[in-house]
Amino acid sequence: MARIALDAMGGDHAPHATIAGALSALSELGQAHTIQLVGRSEVIRKQLDDELAGDFAGLVNAHERLEIIEAPDVITMADKPAVVIRGKPKSSMMVGLTLQTTGKSDAFVSAGSTGAQMAASTVLFKLHAGLTRPAIGTILPTARNPVVMLDAGANVDCSPDELVQFARLGTVYAEDILGRSNPAVGLLSIGEEPEKGNAAVKEAHKLLKKAELNFAGNVEGRDVLQGENRRGVVDVVVCDGFVGNVLLKFYESVAPLMLAILKKKAGIDWRKIEPGLRQFDPSEVGGAPLLGVKGVSVICHGASSPRAIKNAIGVALRAVETQMNDHIGKRLAQSSGVRT
Repeated sequence: MARIALDAMGGDHAPHATIAGALSALSELGQAHTIQLVGRSEVIRKQLDDELAGDFAGLVNAHERLEIIEAPDVITMADKPAVVIRGKPKSSMMVGLTLQTTGKSDAFVSAGSTGAQMAASTVLFKLHAGLTRPAIGTILPTARNPVVMLDAGANVDCSPDELVQFARLGTVYAEDILGRSNPAVGLLSIGEEPEKGNAAVKEAHKLLKKAELNFAGNVEGRDVLQGENRRGVVDVVVCDGFVGNVLLKFYESVAPLMLAILKKKAGIDWRKIEPGLRQFDPSEVGGAPLLGVKGVSVICHGASSPRAIKNAIGVALRAVETQMNDHIGKRLAQSSGVRT
């Protein structure tokens, strides 16, 4: 049984998107799992009644599998992370995360402020030993199998040691969530040669060659799309958060651009090709876990739709069921003798 806490007030389209997403998740999850809706109780109840009287009228036992938890404050995108932690302890984000620290929940999902969620998760959950920063791990589609890329935006500047730490985190994620055996790690750079890249990337390449990882060497942008480089298949792509976030936003723009071009230039019925480009839709994944903290904290896009929220809850559930956090702790402990 998993208890997933959802920030009902987080995101551009809350509370409709969050409540509808939670109900959609309930329709697919096993009966043993529950969702905790965290936020302003009055607002949540009203939206919940509207959804159950509308699109989810046929959903049975919804109330029995939902728990409403009062959190009177709401975090805005203008709130600075430090202010959120000290000044808004009763916000839906802080209350939802605290549920895990007190053993009352197993995971947390939010489409609210990414900076606030990262900071609050780090302060409340703490980092696994051997880490200096957490990283956002996100799934990218490729011509082969999806890859996990990290960092997707949590850390703009990273040291070579931190890039190696991200490789270890991504390896566990690929094993537990993607089901990969002995995942291959690629270091994103501007060329496949070890001497290509900035100072941090070149030093990280040296460290990764010495690490107890399946290191596939440098990968270029085109290799990410192919899901492989000349050494073979790649499962994990490592980069700093600046580069990772740029790549992620580029990926998110591919499907809309292709649909617009094909519709305008070729007169093709977009409905015939839309299913083939659906894998580029970020709502298909829904959310990305903050890897490295001693808890499950799934970060969603601020503009998340109900479908995205539903899939993000699924990401949180898989992290709980596979005990991914425990695996990360054990893997880092095993590598304690290796420079990280």
